[in-house]
Amino acid sequence: MISVSEARAKIVGALAPVGTETISVMDTLGRVLAENAVARIAHPTADVSAMDGYAVRAADASLNATLNVVGTSAAGHPWGGSVGPGQAARIFTGAYVPQGADAIVLQEDTSVAGDAVTINEAAIRGKHIRTHGQDFKTGETVLHAPRRISFRDVGLMAAMNLPQVKVFKRPRIGVLSTGDEVVMPGDEVKHGQLVSANGPGLCAFVAAQGAVPVHLGIARDDAASLTKMASAAQDLDMLITTGGVSVGDHDLVAKVLGESGLEVNFHKIAMRPGKPLLFGHLKGTPFFGLPGNPVSAMVCAILYVGPALQKMQGLEGAAPATVKARLSVGMKANDKREDFVRATLERTETGELIATPYPKQDSAMITTLAKADGLVIRPPFAPQAQPGDAVDVIALG
Repeated sequence: MISVSEARAKIVGALAPVGTETISVMDTLGRVLAENAVARIAHPTADVSAMDGYAVRAADASLNATLNVVGTSAAGHPWGGSVGPGQAARIFTGAYVPQGADAIVLQEDTSVAGDAVTINEAAIRGKHIRTHGQDFKTGETVLHAPRRISFRDVGLMAAMNLPQVKVFKRPRIGVLSTGDEVVMPGDEVKHGQLVSANGPGLCAFVAAQGAVPVHLGIARDDAASLTKMASAAQDLDMLITTGGVSVGDHDLVAKVLGESGLEVNFHKIAMRPGKPLLFGHLKGTPFFGLPGNPVSAMVCAILYVGPALQKMQGLEGAAPATVKARLSVGMKANDKREDFVRATLERTETGELIATPYPKQDSAMITTLAKADGLVIRPPFAPQAQPGDAVDVIALG
């Protein structure tokens, strides 16, 4: 058995991005930026007013000064004139600041009579003016690749006048359940059978990671069925199977797919749940053989498939982020396997996180994984923990 960190390093080190494509900026949400985003235009494109009021020369707009209003500048309708000595221009938020003006006086700080405006609060040079290129300049690199694109980034790139953006392609991931006992949700459930949680759950996980899930169905516990259904992954970027990777008589994945060209990188990790995970390549296609128990499969997805999919989309493929919490209860000493313990998290009035592990950690209990806020990490050979001890937690959701 290898360690959790060694397994993740082997997985990420064996993978590469699946390629790039150029798409509309409107379609980039959740994608990974493949090249730096460089502004094609400055923002603002000129000096503009941040407020409604009057564009003035600060030298003229002292307290109680009266100026002659000679023009109006509105957003989308700039005034082409110039503000000279003793003059002002009516201006609105977002409008270009006319030539000659170097300050904005708020409309509520003035008194108006016809074409004359009296200044009730002295102007300050540069006040309420957003200068040309204040946000970013033409040719400036504003976003650096690789980067998962947020809705805020989409708005920013649009403002940069980028109609199209180069992103990493979304890898297509095949998900194949195995087992004579497994049926799909809605199918008749006969005596001795169970409903597949892994297929739908892992497809949802793949989609949440920005990749494209392809559900391949359920392979039965015989060589012909497994070989036939696994062959459907030849045009995909990765194949994930669940079940059949342990050492029982019906655990056929390693043996059968080995005869079809599966090259195993490693099999078994010193962890709980999820020990029998298998990783390798099936005729060049990255392959995960996940355990059949739903919690084991999904914890392995969080720890290994997630970083793998990040790497295939051009990101680093880092381990899941952790937060610090304190235990509300004690925990027994650990053995040689690293534990990932389902727990709820509550924040105290002072902002501290308190982790409460579920008392039962059976790897078939999907409810506790769905309701858990995090996975408490118990390193190998961790000593007995007391209430109040600090622990690292992988936050879920």
